[in-house]
Amino acid sequence: MGFILDGLETESYDRAYTDKALTRRIIDYFRPYAGPMITVSLVLGLSSLADAFAPVVISRAIDAVGINSSMQFIVLASLAVTGVGVLAWVLNFIRQRIAARVVGDVVLNVRRDVFARVVDLDMSFFDETPAGRIVSRVSTDTQDFSNTVTLVLQFVSQIIIVLVLMGYLFTVNWWLTIMLILMMPIAVWIALSFRKLARRVTTNSKRAISTINAHMQESIGGIAIAKAYRQERRLYDDFARENQLAYKVGLKRGVVLYLIFSIVGLASGVGTGLLVYAGGLGVETAPAAGASFIAGALADFRRMTPGEWYLFMQAVGLIWFPMLQIASFFSQFQDGLAAAERVFALVDADTSVDRPSMVELASGAEVASGEISPENKLTGALTFDHVNFSYSDKEVVLPDFSLEIPAGQTIALVGHTGAGKSSIARLVTRFYEFQGGSILVDGKDIRSLDLPSFRRQIGIVPQTPFLFTGTVEDNIRYGSRDSTDEGVQWAASHVGSGDWLEDLPDGLATDVGERGSSISLGQRQLVALARVLLKDPAIFILDEATASVDPFTEAQIQEGLDAVMKGRTAIVIAHRLSTIRTADRIIVLDNGRIIEDGNHEGLLENGGHYAELYNTYFRHQSLDYIESGARA
Repeated sequence: MGFILDGLETESYDRAYTDKALTRRIIDYFRPYAGPMITVSLVLGLSSLADAFAPVVISRAIDAVGINSSMQFIVLASLAVTGVGVLAWVLNFIRQRIAARVVGDVVLNVRRDVFARVVDLDMSFFDETPAGRIVSRVSTDTQDFSNTVTLVLQFVSQIIIVLVLMGYLFTVNWWLTIMLILMMPIAVWIALSFRKLARRVTTNSKRAISTINAHMQESIGGIAIAKAYRQERRLYDDFARENQLAYKVGLKRGVVLYLIFSIVGLASGVGTGLLVYAGGLGVETAPAAGASFIAGALADFRRMTPGEWYLFMQAVGLIWFPMLQIASFFSQFQDGLAAAERVFALVDADTSVDRPSMVELASGAEVASGEISPENKLTGALTFDHVNFSYSDKEVVLPDFSLEIPAGQTIALVGHTGAGKSSIARLVTRFYEFQGGSILVDGKDIRSLDLPSFRRQIGIVPQTPFLFTGTVEDNIRYGSRDSTDEGVQWAASHVGSGDWLEDLPDGLATDVGERGSSISLGQRQLVALARVLLKDPAIFILDEATASVDPFTEAQIQEGLDAVMKGRTAIVIAHRLSTIRTADRIIVLDNGRIIEDGNHEGLLENGGHYAELYNTYFRHQSLDYIESGARA
């Protein structure tokens, strides 16, 4: 995990980026859409000109009313203003439609790249990072990331409006226009002074949201346990505490953004008052009788018609609002940069297992990379040669571990919790990277193998089999998408003789529910075994479940195991005596070291650690199994 900042915990992979670096990467995502973005910019310029032209028309109409006040002129002036408004609406509609498509495509691409990176990361990353926080970055932050483009388009639009109005105002009264221009840097300077603070509070706000998402996902996932132990109140209190923290962070962000707008607004109000005063003097002031030539010239410079004064007052409103947007843009832009920083931190997260990046292969090259050719097809011979492995610097799990497993052999790993059984399986699957020594597969360094192709030749059944939402058939086919219906039926019928399918309400079409909750644990294990059998891997890894199942289901599971392990290299983290007895070799581990190696009968005769484990655990398991079978 990371460190604590303002009561919120960051992630270990979080990093700081400069505004320039973030902006450059954001532009990279929009570069393929240069054509549509240029179109948007042109349409934006035309719509901005239309918006800026309306007050000019009204100004000229006011001046002309005194000369020509006919109804026909008034109607024409009204139609001109209406026409300008309709044109601006049409142009804005076209702009929004094109911009929405571009933004949608960019969000699609960003989420694709982020999720491709997520599924490519090591298992150690998921051990350290709550799933809810990852989900928050993939969903919420990518959307906020795209909003930066909308802000930029609005920014450009406001600049065009300001420049058009400024250019015209120079032709009306240049000294008052200069006075207006001199006030603008003050608003921009005020907004820029809050830029870093806005970035910080926005980033913290996003961290607070991701923390809430993580807590909610964990709470919902463990709701059954919470209810069983009557801990609903504790779940609520924990959520309320985190929600309160998010409220405080969000409130602080709101105050900062309001402070920026209010201060800039105050500055613009003062500037408007000065312009009203100066403009009023220009309308009312006329050169006094006998005034000098210079005084008369200055008065002429300052004098404005009522229409021109109205144009200035109207333009002040039209200019100050864009100026407020321009001034606050740099603070609001931090919202998008904060989201981009979180997204890119996830994309740039380090991985310890060396292999091709899924981001690079997202276009489809991953499929070709993972194909099993005759050259990379494995027999499954494994060799651990003085392997050193640890999850952290605090404790070494496997110190100088060596083991040779011939192709097609079944080994059972036994030992107390923490002995290193699961770590061996995780290294074989390349979920983690070892720090020393080497692991060979068919005599080749495991790190030199094409990872997608290698994993296609490994079958895994974890201690608690995970089933995805869908049917039993969908889950059996999960690792072999191209398998036929006949192939799925064959795999299911060869696990437990297929009798277990009769207990399912709709057979292979039975919906398993979320995480397989609609079927029993034993049935989930049988589905997982059928999935491996259909995949036909060279190496099979099983972490047997410790939960009790009825004798009939256990017999079906054992029969399924026999079918899956036949002719394959199998590594079993054994909890059932029936599996241990049938293993070719039993490897007894203690603190990451092999202390015994042999078969069931031979190890019992030696009277060592395995015999102790058997007498204290496996023997009782065998008696319980026999008794439960007799009762059944």
